[in-house]
Amino acid sequence: MRRPIEFFYFIGSTYSYLSVTRAEALAARQGIELTWRPFSVRTLMREQNNVPFATQPVKMSYMWRDLERRAAKFGVPFDGIPPYPIDPFESANHVATLAAREGWCKEFTQAAYRTWFMEKQDPGAPQALRGIVTALGRDADDTLARASAAQTQDEYRAATERARQLGLFGSPTFVAGQDIFWGDDRLEDALAWCAAQRAREGP
Repeated sequence: MRRPIEFFYFIGSTYSYLSVTRAEALAARQGIELTWRPFSVRTLMREQNNVPFATQPVKMSYMWRDLERRAAKFGVPFDGIPPYPIDPFESANHVATLAAREGWCKEFTQAAYRTWFMEKQDPGAPQALRGIVTALGRDADDTLARASAAQTQDEYRAATERARQLGLFGSPTFVAGQDIFWGDDRLEDALAWCAAQRAREGP
């Protein structure tokens, strides 16, 4: 029996780059289904007075070096510091929400992070976002129109509300049942927990 883990993330979260790159393959090896959940961590951080890295230069300097070390550890490409912060209108996350509904969320999100980290472009900027969508074989005009439509916006708010109710406060966060695991450094713990629960329950 495949057990699910919900992968809550925000395109704009730096550490989520590592999880976006490696979580799917790790989950598949253990027979765990990964459900991609874009949400507005910025909204929750504002509500919780959670100060972002961008306003804390000392912590931000540490964050980039830490991310570089972890990328090297896991063989994740890292080619210098990308632009930050990005996507003030959360446009890439709106497209990810549409993609989650239609079954191409992983592909879009991974492409968005490659654009950000490897090409050093803001994936939420209109030209870059259109390029990502087009490269995935989709009509950019139609996709962006539907991403900004009321249905998609409502779904994005609903995902954020679910995150709020679960007690999430950062990205990435992995949710197994009611248990939450915050941070890329808890990805393996989340998978191990989920596998142990499956073993206890039996076939």
